[in-house]
Amino acid sequence: MIATIPPVLAQRMRAMSAEVVREVVAEVQAAVPAYRPDPDPERDPTLVVVRNVDAAIMFCLQNPEGADQVRWEQVFREAGRLEFAQGRTMDALQSAVRVGARAAWRRIRVVAGELGVPTETLLVLADRIFAYVDELCAVAIAGYSEAQATAGGARERRRKQLLKMLMADPPVSPHAVRDLAETTDWPLPAEVVAVALEPTDHDGAALGAEALADLDSSTPCLVVAEWTDALAAALPGRRIAVGPSVPVERAAHSLAVARRALTLVQRGVLPAEPVLRCADHLPALVLLADEYLLTQIVRQTLAPFDDLTPKQRGRLTATLLAWLETRGGINEIANRLAVHPQTVRYRMHQLEELLGERLEDPSERLTLEIALRGSILLAQNEDA
Repeated sequence: MIATIPPVLAQRMRAMSAEVVREVVAEVQAAVPAYRPDPDPERDPTLVVVRNVDAAIMFCLQNPEGADQVRWEQVFREAGRLEFAQGRTMDALQSAVRVGARAAWRRIRVVAGELGVPTETLLVLADRIFAYVDELCAVAIAGYSEAQATAGGARERRRKQLLKMLMADPPVSPHAVRDLAETTDWPLPAEVVAVALEPTDHDGAALGAEALADLDSSTPCLVVAEWTDALAAALPGRRIAVGPSVPVERAAHSLAVARRALTLVQRGVLPAEPVLRCADHLPALVLLADEYLLTQIVRQTLAPFDDLTPKQRGRLTATLLAWLETRGGINEIANRLAVHPQTVRYRMHQLEELLGERLEDPSERLTLEIALRGSILLAQNEDA
């Protein structure tokens, strides 16, 4: 690999190896904060990196033709994996290798000068040593990336497992959930919101670590501590229903509500908002939680209107709902319905004939309002 290197230079540098390592360790620790000294010298992360750099440079000097290159690539690939396992960044690794190489080169240059090595030889030596160190640094980064990808895949599997735990019925032990959450880079919040999504081809890669997500199934969903606009931006081209905020152990209930809401949006019953927040539509969701029961309430409660024409029924039910909502203010009802107050009085007289004492009973009034609102929602469902 490196020609015309005086053997005596390699011999001198090998004899000084321990001293050079100490100098390089000190320089790396001063220049790269991630490489602070370890109380156990044999486990000092700087010492591991520097020993590898120093040994590789010695190999460079003693093996000009690059023999055993594969071995050193294996060493540095494993060093990269170790750096990831110990929680340091790729930037820190690259900085440590290059700072170490520069520090070692300064000592080589001094020794070469003492031995009278020609300047031209030193220039060639410098170019080739740093090119070699760059190659090994790239190999270390590849090892780091491999370890990162492996860990990322394992973490992603654990996150999906955690999501399944949160959605389990019956619920999984809180201790099991907490223990798994600690391994997934997802701080377990006190409350969460579950989000139901329409399936698309978009992968949602920009969601980030804040979301536990299953975007691959036919019923995609995610769980987050709090819904944000940034999450919506990371999920373009989807209808989204955000469930109510619930204690983390009730996450499955939040998702059930969100999925029900998404179905109602798709059917045209709830508004087709880009992001539908269930908390803004809870009355409708409660009424439509069991459409069969709601239909029975509507039929039973509004049976007195059955003999009317559709037009009469529409006018009187609209007036009744306005009366229930305004608690009897004739003028307010008239303004809401855009009719004359006398028209309201006439319709109220008809309602009294149809419903009698039910208008005076608070429980009956509540049932009437539920039935009237339910009939509107069911009609929207039929139209859809």
